[in-house]
Formats: sequence, structure tokens, C-alpha cells
Amino acid sequence: MKKLKESPLFWPAKLKKDHIEVLDETLIPNRMKYIQVKTTAASVKVIKEMKTRAFGQFLVVLNTFLLALNKMKSSKPEDFKAQQKVLKKIEEIARALNKSRPTFPFSEVTGIIVRWATMAIDSGLDVRTFVKKNTEGYLEGIRFKRLARVEEIAAIIQDGDSVLTHCNVSGELAMAAYICKQQKKEVHFFATETRPYFQGAKLTCWELQQMGAKVTLIADNAVGSVMSDGLISKVIVGSDRSCANGDFANKIGTYQIAVVAKHFRVPFYALTQPSDKIRTGKDIPVEIRRSEELLKFEGKKIWRGAVDAFYPAFDVVPHELVTKTVPIKVSENA
Repeated sequence: MKKLKESPLFWPAKLKKDHIEVLDETLIPNRMKYIQVKTTAASVKVIKEMKTRAFGQFLVVLNTFLLALNKMKSSKPEDFKAQQKVLKKIEEIARALNKSRPTFPFSEVTGIIVRWATMAIDSGLDVRTFVKKNTEGYLEGIRFKRLARVEEIAAIIQDGDSVLTHCNVSGELAMAAYICKQQKKEVHFFATETRPYFQGAKLTCWELQQMGAKVTLIADNAVGSVMSDGLISKVIVGSDRSCANGDFANKIGTYQIAVVAKHFRVPFYALTQPSDKIRTGKDIPVEIRRSEELLKFEGKKIWRGAVDAFYPAFDVVPHELVTKTVPIKVSENA
């Protein structure tokens, strides 16, 4: 197989010398622009404003710690005051990031960073050096595991498949499509619009086409129709949070797709990040976004009258509706 072509959405946030370079996914497919993030407050802002999503936000979180550590100087482990100062800064960053979005398990990741800092102090090591080295290794491990999952997704997709997806899987599905193309598999993808941000239309269709895949855009409310007509052989979606019992949360609209897939006996695959921090889907805090995000499109009102809007950003899919999960384990030893 030829060298794997990488989608820009696979690793949309990278640490540069004095800033984090974050791909502004809200501008795709019209243009590719990177935002320079130089502070923790700026990191929180790009997360809240959905400039990058899901995995991109996860990268922003980790790189925010690295950005702060790069601005600090190493000190002697016996300098207790200096070591405590670094720990306090790390805890401060963790608190700010944890508040940015309730549904995302940022606290699980920031908690790892804080534990590394505490471990360094307890072991008589320089906090800055120890946390920086472990965070960089953590990112490298995650990248390796995501690349491995891309190949696993490609193995799930068979010649002649028609794959329905919802929202966007941050590069992985598109890269798996590229592998399928190299393997001469004939695959047709169906992407939902994914309202109100239209990630399916703007991101998924765009990156699948970039990989040379055949993709058809459908309205969110056409899922039942295309399955009833036998046009779908598999569903593959990502996830934003997983539970100990196998339930998971993903972009709003995923639950109804899972129900319809079960009804028509269409295999439903979910790409997950296993976690035992939350017991069941009922325990996931679903983020309710501002009503304006549903009432406006690209800054313009879509309804002139006085009307309210309800926009839960995610819904929860019970594990019994899932044919198989394709996990990537994110741990301290990633």
C-alpha cells in the first residue's frame, strides 16, 4: 500500500514555538485558515466557539499545557517554592479548560497532567521537564493509536459497501476511505448535513472528496428513507464521550440514526474512547448550546419572528443499539 495520505482534520491543532496553530474548521471548505492561540484564555475561546471540534479540542487542551510549560524555566527539584508555582499554574490551566464544555471529558485528561506534576514533586523531579516530556509522549502515543484505528476502519469497510456517517470523524473515516481506494474497494459514502453547523456537508463531504472517495450528501431527515430503500449497508460514526457500560454521546441526531439502523438491521459502528469515569449514558451531562446558534446561519437570522430554540449539542446512544465499538484507549500510558 502507498503511503497513507493524511487529512488536515486528522491533527488539526499543532504546537509551534510560541503558539498553538489551530485549524479554523468553521471556514472549511471555503478556505483553510489557522488561528494562532497564545494564551489559555484563547484556547478556551476557540473551544467554546467551536473553531475546532471533538478531537481538535482535545489537542488544544494538551497543547495549552505544553505552551505554558514552554514559557517557563526549569528549576532545581529542591527549589520547593518554584516547583509549587509550576504545579499551581498547571492546576489553574486545568480548571479553566474543564469549564469550557461540560459534555467533553476534559477533566479526565487535565487530571492526568495534574497527577504528573504532583508525581514529579513527590519523586524529587523538575515538574516542568517531567510534565512536558510525558505530555509529548502522550500525544505521540495517541497519534500512533489513531493511525492504527484508521486501518481497522478500512478493514471493516468491504468492497461494495455504502457507508452512512453523521457529523465528522476528524480525519479517520476519510483516511480509511483512502486506504479502501488503494485496495481497489468500491465504496460509496452518504453524509448527513449535520445541522446546525453543517459539519457533514462542509467537513465530511470535503475531506472524503479530497481523498478521492465517492460521497453523497443527504438531509438529516432522509436517513430513514435511504435505509428503507436499502441504500445503506453500514453506519460508522464517531463519539464525544463514552461510558463504562458502552453507551456513548455524539452529535445530536446520532441516536435516531442508531434506532433506524437497528430497525432495518444495518450494522452500526461507533468509534469510541473507552472510559469508566461515567457509568451509563444517563450520567453524561449534555451541553445545551445557545438558541442563537440554531436561529442563525453564518450570522444571518433564518426566522424573522419571535421564536425560541432548543439545541442540545449531543444525544446519547444506548449500547444495545451498537453493533460494535472501535475503541482507542486514551490512558496515562498512551
